[in-house]
Amino acid sequence: MRSGFGVILILSYLVYGCSNPKKPVEIEQLSLKGSAKLDVPETLSEWKLFEEPLNQLNPVAGVIPYDLNSPLFTDYALKARFIKVPEGMQAVYNHSEVLEFAEGTILIKNFYYDLDQTNEEKDQKLIETRLLIHEKQGWNALTYVWNDSQTDATLEIAGKTVPVTWVNEDGVLKNVKYSVPNLVQCKSCHERSARMSPIGPSARQLNKSFDYEDGAANQLIKWHQLSILDSLPAHNSLPKLAQWDNPQSGTLDERARAWLEINCAHCHRAEGPAKNTGLHLLASEKDPYRYGVNKPPIAAGRGSGGLTYGIVPGKPDQSIIVHRIESLDPGVMMPELGRRMEHEEGVELIREWITKMSAL
Repeated sequence: MRSGFGVILILSYLVYGCSNPKKPVEIEQLSLKGSAKLDVPETLSEWKLFEEPLNQLNPVAGVIPYDLNSPLFTDYALKARFIKVPEGMQAVYNHSEVLEFAEGTILIKNFYYDLDQTNEEKDQKLIETRLLIHEKQGWNALTYVWNDSQTDATLEIAGKTVPVTWVNEDGVLKNVKYSVPNLVQCKSCHERSARMSPIGPSARQLNKSFDYEDGAANQLIKWHQLSILDSLPAHNSLPKLAQWDNPQSGTLDERARAWLEINCAHCHRAEGPAKNTGLHLLASEKDPYRYGVNKPPIAAGRGSGGLTYGIVPGKPDQSIIVHRIESLDPGVMMPELGRRMEHEEGVELIREWITKMSAL
């Protein structure tokens, strides 16, 4: 057990749907300050989610890959996502929120870098794998950090900093001290109405084509065909979030709102931890004032940078949102967690959106 956090976590852990499940156990009043060990798999390999060699991320039967229209920015890390739904169980379709996943579902997200993006034969480095597990009492998160030899990943409770160096598509050498979150930070991002909840896999995020081994198919339709999704409206009535970096997927407004939703709305929504700010950044929010236009901050403190409104139409340099998503100051930047770099392309998109925004 890693030390350094004088907090008490109430964790309950039940393993469902694994090829080699351990006996279900409950863990109460676990102190991260002590030396006790979590009675959960210490390594990712014990979950039996991927074939050997593990770092190829070839899923075992029943583990399904998926992707999102607009993924969260995490210091330019790439993500490989998978889902495991217990045999005979199904997710319930939800038109506006994350799908209602069956108890025992495991959402798997692998974070990695292509170390030289100018090279077609990319050498990849896996950093961490996060599991979000739907247990009887609700959702719980576990994080596994990959070893240097890339043979396995080990449970990490207290968080970790991993230096990463890579060459981007423009041939520029990049460096970051990548931050693996601790369990408390995981909960802070995934909190909704004081309970943990998934963020990404909603119908509007999953409504896209994916290249499966047996051919490309719309993910929602594929899940329904695989009987892991219970029902589905007509395809032409399915909601779809724009791809923030693809001008063909939506208008400038739709793409900017998509970027703000995935990067900010897990907190800035009616049920989120930042609900008291009155700033609601779901792409479905129709009231410009509620998503920041000419809206003064409620309790931003120095995070406002001395600026008056969240968004000033036509003036990105006078808009608090731009100030905060550009900043690397821990007391100012938004999102607060998950990045140590500026998302240059995302900031450019939001700047363009505000610059071209008509006075409202």
